[in-house]
Amino acid sequence: MPRGFKEELMFTGMMAGLMVIVMEAYNIAMASGIHAGFIVEVLVGYPLALIVAAILDLVLVGPVVKAIFFNYIFKPEWEQTPIKIALCISTMMVLGMVTLMSLFGIIVTFGFENITWAMYGRAWILNLCLALPLQLVIVGPICRLLLGKIQAAIDEK
Repeated sequence: MPRGFKEELMFTGMMAGLMVIVMEAYNIAMASGIHAGFIVEVLVGYPLALIVAAILDLVLVGPVVKAIFFNYIFKPEWEQTPIKIALCISTMMVLGMVTLMSLFGIIVTFGFENITWAMYGRAWILNLCLALPLQLVIVGPICRLLLGKIQAAIDEK
């Protein structure tokens, strides 16, 4: 886990960077298929989606999730098995980010005035089905490994 603000920024950058690129590609493929301009379409939308995701993570979802987790869910004996902490926080983060980023994606794609509950519900479910395993099995472990290497390098100095 990040030990300070600088590490939090690095960790969020890695995590959001990987999650956003995969989720954006997934959503574009689901909406319009993989076509000749697919990669360009993903790359064009990536910077804005990354900025929005990073801000939501750092300013809203992250602080709310950590407050809920450490005030209501955390048990001191979990410190012996940090993976429980990481998995619980990661799952809660995915729920929060999918909730907000699904709305962001629909607004960007269809406009605010065209949103329906059915459209949002479908997007939320489809995004959760990819984001949760992606986070728990691939992106989360990679980012925690990289953060651990960064922390080890810092500790050696």
